[in-house]
Amino acid sequence: MNDHLDQRQIRVTKLEILRGKGINPFPYSFQNSHTLPELVEIGKILVESQEEVSISGRLMALRGKGKAVFANIQAQHQRLQIYIRKDEVGEDSFDVFGMCDIGDFLGLQGTMMHTKTGELTLRVKNLQILTKAVRPMPVPKVQEKDGEKIIHDEVRDKEFRYRQRYVDLTLNPEVAKVFRQRNLMMQTIRSYLNEQGFLEVETPTLQPVYGGANATPFTTHHKALDQTFFLRIANELYLKRLISGGFDAVFEFTKNFRNEGIDRTHNPEFSALEFYQANVDYTKMMEHSEQIFSRCAMALHGSMQFEYEGQMLDVTPPWKKMSMYEALQELADIDVESMEDQELQNLLENEELKLEGNWNRGLAIQLLFEEKCEKQLIQPTFITGHPKETSPLCKEHRENPDLIERFEAFINGWELANAYSELNDPLLQRKLMEEQVERGRGGESETQPLDEDFLRCVEYGMPPMGGIGFGIDRMVMLLTGQTTIRDVILFPTMRPEQ
Repeated sequence: MNDHLDQRQIRVTKLEILRGKGINPFPYSFQNSHTLPELVEIGKILVESQEEVSISGRLMALRGKGKAVFANIQAQHQRLQIYIRKDEVGEDSFDVFGMCDIGDFLGLQGTMMHTKTGELTLRVKNLQILTKAVRPMPVPKVQEKDGEKIIHDEVRDKEFRYRQRYVDLTLNPEVAKVFRQRNLMMQTIRSYLNEQGFLEVETPTLQPVYGGANATPFTTHHKALDQTFFLRIANELYLKRLISGGFDAVFEFTKNFRNEGIDRTHNPEFSALEFYQANVDYTKMMEHSEQIFSRCAMALHGSMQFEYEGQMLDVTPPWKKMSMYEALQELADIDVESMEDQELQNLLENEELKLEGNWNRGLAIQLLFEEKCEKQLIQPTFITGHPKETSPLCKEHRENPDLIERFEAFINGWELANAYSELNDPLLQRKLMEEQVERGRGGESETQPLDEDFLRCVEYGMPPMGGIGFGIDRMVMLLTGQTTIRDVILFPTMRPEQ
């Protein structure tokens, strides 16, 4: 029999024995007097006062046999040693504890003490089982080979960890720390935007027309309406509708869905932040970006400088600014401004780079930038001056009609934010959206469809505004030192389990 199945049957038998003794191994509640972190924080005071405390937690380790046992419980991803003596808890309770296994949840009452080695310990007076776990926790397996110990730890296997995050969180407290830091970042961003007068809103996840980004959507069908809907690829067009409707500044944390590949910085379902502000342009979005990153760095690291994979990054404002043309000239020695279309086409061919659809000069320049420059943008940099063909939702650059007022924020070679001086000319907006439709017909796989309701909104009148979108997951990766997006998403998208 499989060892895990064998262990499971032993636990099920113990469960039946407990029930036979009239003990409910799954009671409804337990009253804690403190959280485990609180007990640790004021442990010295509790040792001196001998105040009785009650605490619940998962049994994680057992040491000793006979009439006195040391063990460890875990709660809030922190551990505490406990000490149980048969003559103090009574024979019946000690027998119940004897049927407990690693992974069970216990409710304990007692007083705090220090052992001879000075370790803070709960001296148990009363105990009850709160949950009997019937599946054994994976534990490290030790193999002796040539006099050396080789540890095979099942929970270091990434596939196992991502599929069974509940086990990963229990056995790897450093994983839980990442998600607590993620929460701190979200609260820091939310506090900043609230300070700036932004209103937090919610927009539809199911959309009759997708838009706001160049991406392939997931589709679904609503039976009652007999209508196809798309899972949101972005919330941009809905947030702009709200600015048109009279809100001065709005923001939303969203889950977006894009039917694309999976790699270390991409997951089909991902978290984003977008916000829009009336009567400002993209330069204001630069200020907001600098403030958000620097505040998050201070919240997590106490400094605007932090290390990522051996590289010291500094998000202190102001950040460097370069146009896309300047970046290509400086980082790739390519002067695209002086090149004719045929020269650009030859360059792409020589570099084995291929554009989708028909020839497009602006998209060719963007492709060269992505392939030749992005990875070199390690310190925070705003890349401005994008070709006009790269977005149908952005205002023309006020000094160069071939460009748009857009920036992308890069750190560690990753794009982390994308911002515009938002287009609000209804006639030009319609023209550019219609061109997107034609480009899709020309073979481009990721173009935006025509959204007649959004165009109607722009025709009613939309104030000047700046807008921006952040990739939250990549921000968390960067600020918590994680190397793959799956380590900052609690339940990442996985292939079917074999």
